[in-house]
Amino acid sequence: MSVLAAGGEPLVRWSWIGDHTDELTTLTLHHLKLALLPIVFGLIIAIPLGIMCARWRWIYPPTLGVANVLYGVPSLALFMLFIPYFGIGSGGKADFTIILPLTLFSLSVLVPNVVDGLRSVPEPVRQAATAMGFGTLRRLVQVELPIAVPVVIAGARVAAVASISLVSVGVLIGNGGLGQLFIDGYSRDFTTPIIVSSVLILALALISDGVLVTAQRLLTPWARTRRSNG
Repeated sequence: MSVLAAGGEPLVRWSWIGDHTDELTTLTLHHLKLALLPIVFGLIIAIPLGIMCARWRWIYPPTLGVANVLYGVPSLALFMLFIPYFGIGSGGKADFTIILPLTLFSLSVLVPNVVDGLRSVPEPVRQAATAMGFGTLRRLVQVELPIAVPVVIAGARVAAVASISLVSVGVLIGNGGLGQLFIDGYSRDFTTPIIVSSVLILALALISDGVLVTAQRLLTPWARTRRSNG
């Protein structure tokens, strides 16, 4: 028994999905690109910035303040600020009209998590590494950052889900990945594209989260050993 919309039409027309498989695949991959590149760029910026904030504490408050102010700017307004530099539309440099604002948004989550992760390293662990002859850089790379991984990835999980959701707003400037199906469905009073795009966006969020959880387990094998011993 099919669930019907208000006009008597089925909420999901399965034949439409079969006829638009190629389009759905293209939009899904493009949506994933627009959503995950900001997380990659955000981590590239947030890790060294977080290390600086953890080492020189006076840097942290203004850095966090700027990141939070940027996060408070409506996403559409921030997208529009980049239009004069990268243009509108889908593909090519126009993608950076979406990618760069989402990168800035991600910093408000990633930078605090990098700082908190580094500050969570017990001082006796640092002292033990120093006593074993570890220099500052070696201790950071081989001791502090690995211990901070769970906290950093927790922030990346939040940022990834938010980014996947916010990409859809980009449809208002002609580049929203799966968000394009929202406009298509609404303009034609046709619910199938809206439901399909919503399900695909939710699936992308769940898959991305699962990949990051798996990455955390691979990067912290000692945590699995500790749990099994417990």
